[in-house]
Amino acid sequence: MKHLKSLNQYLWKYRWRFFLGILFIILSNYFRILAPQITRFVIDAVEQQLPGYQGAKKTTYDWVVYFLVEHTRSKDFGQLVLLCGLVLLATAILSGFFMFLMRQTIIVMSRHIEFDQKNAIYRHYQQLDLSFYKKNRTGDLMNRIAEDVSRVRMYTGPAIMYFVNLAFTISFCLVYMLQANPKLTLIVLSPLPLLAITIYKVNTIIHRKSERIQALLSKLTTTAQESFSGIRVIKSFVQEKAQQDYFEKNSEEYRQNTIGLAKMEAIYFPTMALMIGISTLLTILIGGIYAMQPGSNVTTGMLAEFVMYINILTFPVSAIGWTASMIQRAAASQKRINEFLDTESRIQQPADAKRPEIKGNIRFDKVDFTYEHTGIKAIKGMSLEIRQGEKVAIIGRTGSGKTTLAQLLLRLFDTNAGTISLDAVPVTEIDLKHLREKVSYVPQDVFLFSDTIRNNIAFGKDQADEQEVEQAARAASIHQEIMSFSQQYDMVIGERGVTLSGGQKQRISIARALLKNAPIIILDDCLSAVDAKTEKTIIANLAGFLEGKTSIIITHRIFSLFSFDKIIVMENGRIAATGTHEELLKTSEYYQYLYEHQQEEKEDESEISGIRENT
Repeated sequence: MKHLKSLNQYLWKYRWRFFLGILFIILSNYFRILAPQITRFVIDAVEQQLPGYQGAKKTTYDWVVYFLVEHTRSKDFGQLVLLCGLVLLATAILSGFFMFLMRQTIIVMSRHIEFDQKNAIYRHYQQLDLSFYKKNRTGDLMNRIAEDVSRVRMYTGPAIMYFVNLAFTISFCLVYMLQANPKLTLIVLSPLPLLAITIYKVNTIIHRKSERIQALLSKLTTTAQESFSGIRVIKSFVQEKAQQDYFEKNSEEYRQNTIGLAKMEAIYFPTMALMIGISTLLTILIGGIYAMQPGSNVTTGMLAEFVMYINILTFPVSAIGWTASMIQRAAASQKRINEFLDTESRIQQPADAKRPEIKGNIRFDKVDFTYEHTGIKAIKGMSLEIRQGEKVAIIGRTGSGKTTLAQLLLRLFDTNAGTISLDAVPVTEIDLKHLREKVSYVPQDVFLFSDTIRNNIAFGKDQADEQEVEQAARAASIHQEIMSFSQQYDMVIGERGVTLSGGQKQRISIARALLKNAPIIILDDCLSAVDAKTEKTIIANLAGFLEGKTSIIITHRIFSLFSFDKIIVMENGRIAATGTHEELLKTSEYYQYLYEHQQEEKEDESEISGIRENT
């Protein structure tokens, strides 16, 4: 139960539903438990009418039944049976009514808790840093917020309801059985200790198997999610059969474990039925012997009462195994949920967060950074200053640390050493939301949501109007293509923008960043999928749009048509050279090589175009 303690906050939040549910359980069981006593009274009253009746010692009744006994003494036999029948009907109706209220409080409470818990997990997921997502798979994250939370709901709803129900049912039965005949009660319930031992042993196995099954389900979900996301790669490499075999292997392991758990749980119900059957036989056998003894207070009505008690106990005692199984599964699932909820983000909101006016002055001072999950040192002792309104290009080979700079500036990661400042305020002291609101970022790995084009562009700005969306799309040179679509800006794109080309996705992502209109804009290799003509158009549009903004364009190409205030060449996490286009052509071998290689590509493209025109 230690893993389920974290749910107490929700039980307290909905305490009125919880305590009312318990009250309704008590009332429902109380009115249900009166039926055996009324039956005993009726059978004994019938028996008293038989010839040769010897009579038994006076037995005790609940106050309700005692009130009925006292007010039917003067009634004839027919009236007595009729009145008792009406009372039985009334108790059954009351028991059913309170059972309905019981479910309306506790089961509804469990749905509220499920809603709150899913929101809490999703909220926590969004607060975690990128390192967490690099170490954990999407399928596992999805499984914990869906399947695991559903199993926990079975604890906060049905398991609690049935546990409290069986506790009060057993308590009422024991009290009235002991009140009627303690010796017979102990004999009848003697199989219960063996039942308790069986439950304990089986529960231990169920808990272990439940944890294993949930881990396998996460693995299965991850496999399916990755296959669906990468379906184009799978088909292009003709790996459908291999992926199918891999999925079947994981699915078979999950099947074997779930079948093993089902077999273990199947032990419960036959065991319960056996114990109940033994108790019924003991009631009839030993109770009958006592009833035949002279002067015994055991009557035929009492035997019928005890048999009814045993039948009433059938479901609660059977539900012990079912309830225990639900609790064990919920504990295993909650343990998995707690593992993530207890994970703290390495990127923490500053205690005294500042919200300075950010104009765009950026300073890196002896910054070091190493990726924890790989151990790669991406940035090594870097110092860099970018003034407000400057347009800076960062060029370098793959893995030189260009993208890492952008992510450090946004505090998607924190530096291992050194400081990064915006307008002389360290980013670690700035309110996270305020910091990220002031930076428009187009990541290298473009991501679009499965939504309309309009909503994807307007994602970074609340309540953006249609004119603003179109203006940003024009600046990113995507407006004309959007207008050619059947539904234009209202067209819903597929998952991750699968219905669009790479260049279209990049330009919609650029439009999203431009619409945000932040004082700092970072474009991370966002023109790699567009053709030369479109690239020129976008650069021409950006020149005016970026006026007055601090702009950082990360690229592996040289934009000769764009006038940069500063170009930074990076190599192995360090700044290899800094200067203007003309200066770097004289001082940087890598920049010279890149420029010459790019010029050769342009000449080749011109020759091919000329040949096509002549043809």
